[in-house]
Amino acid sequence: MAIVPPGRAEAGPLAVAAAPSRAGRRGPHAVEVALPHAPEQAVALYQIHFQPEQRRNLDPGFIPLDNAHHPDPLREFAVFERLAREEGTRLAPLWGALSWRFGAKTGLDSRALRAAIAAQPGHDLYYCNPYPENEALYINSWQQGVTAHPAFLELCAAVFEAAGLPVAELHGVRPAQAMSACNYFVGGPAFWQRYLPWVRQVVDGTRARVAPSVLDILDSSLSDPRQRHAGSSYWPFIIERLLPLFLDGEGKGLKTHKIALPACEAKLNAHLRHLREMKDVAHRTHSRWLYACWLNYRNLYLLQTAGSDWCRQYLPQINVTELDFL
Repeated sequence: MAIVPPGRAEAGPLAVAAAPSRAGRRGPHAVEVALPHAPEQAVALYQIHFQPEQRRNLDPGFIPLDNAHHPDPLREFAVFERLAREEGTRLAPLWGALSWRFGAKTGLDSRALRAAIAAQPGHDLYYCNPYPENEALYINSWQQGVTAHPAFLELCAAVFEAAGLPVAELHGVRPAQAMSACNYFVGGPAFWQRYLPWVRQVVDGTRARVAPSVLDILDSSLSDPRQRHAGSSYWPFIIERLLPLFLDGEGKGLKTHKIALPACEAKLNAHLRHLREMKDVAHRTHSRWLYACWLNYRNLYLLQTAGSDWCRQYLPQINVTELDFL
């Protein structure tokens, strides 16, 4: 089979075309795999969309993937699992499935993403974070979720306990380098073969052990009170935050590279840059004194930018004083 160049056609989740077999070498039914010679072209990058009007926002350098007829509460993770079962995807040295809003969120088009990957060859996983301000304002991505999804930490704690994950992760300080968002992953076989079963074990373990009332909430659209995510369940917001924990355990030893996003970085003001640096130094040195300085500075910044009502609602939940440096 020969992989169809990105943007050429939308022929199902694989976008592959059959190539004539060479009779006499491997039998009349054998197929030849023809991958592009250039490494950056061998990266299979899909772009997920759900509605016809979203197609106009697709990048022609990605392979369009219509997911309208595959509803699943796990969202992107279900797409990853489906693609991983396909032979054409497994043959690609690197592959990923990105959202239709990838360009708007990251400031990268397909050409820039491929160039960033080609500039750092040999990694098992490439990832990014289109929200670098969260690296400055929150000790980890779980804490940021408190401000977007009702009862988020309580539900995450229930998932962690049911799945046998360390609950301390929810209150631990992570450096900026470890934070990502939106499941913007491009990985090789070593990553996908470990990551997908590990996440599936978390989901299935939770479903088997958590209280039915909690499971009903996890599967519900209560996670999206502002209707910014098409009534999504809680699962995508939990799964997208699991990457650092995976890399600490099952994924330990994988070679990873975080792709820089200049357009997103350019939006950070001086305070956010200082806050991010302070938190990273506190993490690197395990300095609780510097962490306390960061916390005070962060709270003053949020009071000025988010307002007193926001701070009264959320600061009591995200002012973590009993913590670990992860």
